Order: sequence, then C-alpha cells, then structure tokens
Amino acid sequence: MTNNLVIRRDNLPGSEKARRAAQYVRMSTDEQDYSTLNQEDAIAAYAAAHGIQIVRKYSDEARSGLDLNRRPALKSLLKDVQTKQADFEVILVYDVSRWGRFQDADESAHYEYLCKEKGIPVIYCAEDFENDGSLASTLLKTLQRVDAAGYSRRLSSKVFAGHCTLGSRGFWQGAPPGYGLRRSLIDASPSYSSECA
Repeated sequence: MTNNLVIRRDNLPGSEKARRAAQYVRMSTDEQDYSTLNQEDAIAAYAAAHGIQIVRKYSDEARSGLDLNRRPALKSLLKDVQTKQADFEVILVYDVSRWGRFQDADESAHYEYLCKEKGIPVIYCAEDFENDGSLASTLLKTLQRVDAAGYSRRLSSKVFAGHCTLGSRGFWQGAPPGYGLRRSLIDASPSYSSECA
C-alpha cells in the first residue's frame, strides 16, 4: 500500500489567490483634478500593493455625485451586486466623495451597506482609514460623507452667487439667453453700445 502525498498549490503559504475587484470611478464636470484616469492610477497602485486583481470597471464621467438616478455605472454596479451577477469580491473606490456626494449621508451608507450585505465590501483607497467596521473608521467615514455633501452645497451657493453677480452686471453665463431676452454689446463704461444679433 502506497501513501500518496498530494500538495495543492493554492493551499501553500504565500500562494494566496488574488482577490478579484471592481473599481468604481466618478468625475463630475466641476472637478477635473479628480479625473477618472487619476483615480484609476491610484486604485491600481492600491490593488497592486494589496494583492488585488481588478477585473471590472464602472465609470460615471461628467456625473454629479448627488443623485443615483443620474449615475448609470453605480446603478449597474449595485444591480450586479444585488442580483449576484458580480464576478468580484471587493469594490475599490478612490475616496468617499467619489462614491457619492449624496445630500443625506445615510443614502451613501445605504448603498455601501447593500454591497456589504452581499459579502462585497467597499474599500476607499485614498482615505486615511481602513473600512474595517471599527468605531473609528465608521466615525471617520461618516464625517467624510457629511463633508462631501457640505462641499456640494457650498459649491452650489458659490456658483449661484457668481451667476447673480454676472446677471446684475448685464452678463449671461452659459447657454443662449432665455426666451424674450436679448443680448446687448456694452463697453467698459458700461454704457449700452448695440444689440447683438
């Protein structure tokens, strides 16, 4: 009688299989410094340092982080997770604000919980905390979510004030003038010069 020894490579120390990950990136039109390429580079570096293989990409470009309905990639990611179509074990996101600037911090937490509930945690690659469920990380993450929503509100107020200032000076920013309005050419004094066609 012989005794055969079977060694399985996937059980040897140091031969752990890489965890499979999806990356989610988002860029809103007013944040060009957080381009999706920069996010992808940072996520790839994190993945390489932690033995994670990126197998899927979800990207919302030129999308506000305020509303899930305007973010088809995040909706698709959540659907894949909820319907067990996900072929990945973790979700890598650059930071909390890229997951969303939802005006209610609980909404952001809800979407993350939907993933966690299905056994697929969200990892924020550029944050100073591990998303490990500890009291400290939960508190920091909540503060980041509130700050992300606050940033959105502050930016909205500044943009509105800028539009009001331009309007009070006779300028129109953005699209063609509204129905019934005409554009006028003014000089630096600012006296009326002529009407634009």
